[in-house]
Amino acid sequence: MAIIQSQLDTQSAQYKQNASVMLDAVDELRGIETRVIQNAQQKAPRYIERGLLPPRERLNLLLDPGAPFLELSTLCGYMQEGDTDGSAAGGGVIAGMGYVSGTRCMVLVDDYLAKGGSITQLGSVKRLRMYNIALQNKLPVLALAQSGGGDLTSLGDWFGFTGAGFALQAKLSAAGIPQITVVHGSATAGGAYQPGLSDYVVMIRKQSTVYLAGPPLLKAATGEIATDEEIGGAEMHSSVSGVADYQAENDADGIRIAREITHSLGWHKNSPAPINNTSKAPLYNTDELLGVVPEDAKTPYDVREVIARIADGSNFLDFKSDYDVGTVCGHVELCGMPCGVIGNNGPITAQGAAKAAQFIQLCQQTATPIIFLHNTTGFLVGTESERAGIIKHGAKLIQAVTNTTVPKISLLLGGSFGAGNYAMAGRGIDPRFMFAWPRSVVSVMGPAQAGSVLRTVAKAKMARSGAIDQDRLDALEKGTVKVMEAKSRALANSARLWDDGMIDPRDTREVLAYALAICQEGDNRKLNSNTFGIARF
Repeated sequence: MAIIQSQLDTQSAQYKQNASVMLDAVDELRGIETRVIQNAQQKAPRYIERGLLPPRERLNLLLDPGAPFLELSTLCGYMQEGDTDGSAAGGGVIAGMGYVSGTRCMVLVDDYLAKGGSITQLGSVKRLRMYNIALQNKLPVLALAQSGGGDLTSLGDWFGFTGAGFALQAKLSAAGIPQITVVHGSATAGGAYQPGLSDYVVMIRKQSTVYLAGPPLLKAATGEIATDEEIGGAEMHSSVSGVADYQAENDADGIRIAREITHSLGWHKNSPAPINNTSKAPLYNTDELLGVVPEDAKTPYDVREVIARIADGSNFLDFKSDYDVGTVCGHVELCGMPCGVIGNNGPITAQGAAKAAQFIQLCQQTATPIIFLHNTTGFLVGTESERAGIIKHGAKLIQAVTNTTVPKISLLLGGSFGAGNYAMAGRGIDPRFMFAWPRSVVSVMGPAQAGSVLRTVAKAKMARSGAIDQDRLDALEKGTVKVMEAKSRALANSARLWDDGMIDPRDTREVLAYALAICQEGDNRKLNSNTFGIARF
């Protein structure tokens, strides 16, 4: 491989301006995350008095000290679904991938301090995404449950899809992927099925309750009068119903038991040989990634400057470098793991699409994962492009990126517009993981272009009626640009789960390597599947 010779001038005024605006965007992201945690901490004392640990303290007790934990979708629900102050960011669940008793797991911790732990539609979609990640990558699932259940003010709008979460739990169990749930509080009605569908259930004496109908509903429905403990307490479920497999004395004891269960899985006995992570660091400082992407999206830059700051030794084997300069393809190693890289230096031409499609097939041939670095305005349009067969070549690329079975990891660096988003393994193409830099943009087209298109259409309609109102046209164009800009920003896209989380550019190498290692470990792991999942008898 050849070492990339960086042309980035880190002392230039332009670089410093690029880095400054990116740092502002990173600070905005971290500020939102910090405010959510601080708001939760303000509510925590009254729960601590009742013997309950705050959600993040539970998380810290569960995870191995000092081991990496990659939290996902921290902005889920931010300023969405009636959230007016940003306090709903996170979707009511703290979720991510980390180590428990030396085993890499998917971890979900109900955040009962955010909106009472009620689950909105986006929060439900986040949970589904976590289960899918666990299924794809063969990760055991640990859930620390204490939720208010579905948000009844909106549940009627999305209830028809809620069974998907239970179906995924059933598929995980049947696939041979263990699920461990500690019930820290109440699990009622549909919420009772989450632990019920888990393979291991831990309940806490005189604290946990699991039932289909609580005392008020039971009395209204049947006239029977019973206490929480009699209907669904930990002692009853441990000694009578058999719903609980283990009984703990308090929050910390329940988490201790969950860690011991995880250890007893012996998950490593079926794991592949450890990946050799002996590697050379990039030759260039990863902090320089802050200033690589220009503040002005119209200003071009070379995606190789990004590759040079994440690849081992800044080595890059450029594939067909002279065939098309707008689409960059090649091989690198990332923390010792070989992978392909596809990036953008401009719109995708017919030649670029053919080049990328061929490269994907070559990666498929050798089972080489692919990292997609997005920054494209989409497929090149125009008479010449159409005559070159942009539609058929673009279709071939979308077929290749969709049907390849190698792990795909997407990272939004700058813009990702229109069908170019599909061609670069956008969310709709179902990459294994998808992350975003804080100033990235995803949209059907640029806001200015959208405003211009609608203005042209409206003007033609007015002309047919014989009266053109320039003020209305100006308002339409400006309004369209404003709405499109708001909805295409990284914050809005991440809030709607169009990615798995926004990351600081300086963390890019570590995040991609962590995700890549999870993919490789999962693909090489042998599971002991069964037909229906583990049933409690």
